[in-house]
Amino acid sequence: MSEILALDHVTAGYGATHVLEDLTLSISSGERLAIIGRNGVGKTTTLATAMGLTKLHAGQIRMAGEDISKLAPHKRQAKGLGLVPQTRDIFRSLSVEENLLAGDTGGWDIGQAYELFPRLKERRRNGGAQLSGGEQQMLAIARTLMGAPDVLLLDEPLEGLAPVICDMLMDVFERLASEGRTIVLVEQHADLALRFAERVVILDTGRIVHDGAAAEVLADPAILDRHVGVGLTG
Repeated sequence: MSEILALDHVTAGYGATHVLEDLTLSISSGERLAIIGRNGVGKTTTLATAMGLTKLHAGQIRMAGEDISKLAPHKRQAKGLGLVPQTRDIFRSLSVEENLLAGDTGGWDIGQAYELFPRLKERRRNGGAQLSGGEQQMLAIARTLMGAPDVLLLDEPLEGLAPVICDMLMDVFERLASEGRTIVLVEQHADLALRFAERVVILDTGRIVHDGAAAEVLADPAILDRHVGVGLTG
C-alpha cells in the first residue's frame, strides 16, 4: 500500500510548549491505525498536528507525498484530511441538517449521511443542543464525512457513550474502512481499538514507544500493560 499521510521527524505543540518530540509516523492508504496511550501523552496533538491545528516547530507533514506543513486546516481538508475532534464542535444553535450542510464541500450528499446514520434523519429538524451525546457524536462524524475525506482522523469518538452506541459507531467505522477509507483512531477503549485496527501505535510523552500489529498486542496484553498501564477488558 502507498503512503497517504506522514509525519516526518515532527516536533509540535502549543505556543512554545513541545508535546510531540521528533515523531515519525507513516500511514498507508486504506490502513486502519489505532493510536493509544495514557492521558496527556500526545494522542490528540498528533491528530491536531496532522490537521494543522498546532505549532509545528520542526519536521514535515505530507499528504500523498505532498508537503502540507504550511497549509491552513481548511486547505488540508481540501487535500483529503478530515478530523472529528474529541470536543465534537457541532453548531448547537443550528439544526442537524444545517450542521451537515455546513460541512458540505462537494463530497457526500446529505442522503449518504442519513443512510449511514438513520437517527440523524429522524432528528434532522432538531437543534444541535437538543441531541443526546450519542447523536451529537453521530452528527460530528457525519459532518466530517460530508467532505468525503480520504483519511478520517477520529479523536476519542466513544468517550462518554453508552456501550450500545459504541458498538454502533464501531460498526460504522468498519463499514467506512471496508470501503477503502484510511482511518486513524485515537481511543481510550483499547480493546475496541485493537480489534478494529490492523496496526497500533502506542505513545508516551510525545514519542512512539511501540509500533506493530494490533493482533500482536491482543495476543500479548503485557505490551499494553507495560506502556499504558492497563489491560484488556475482554
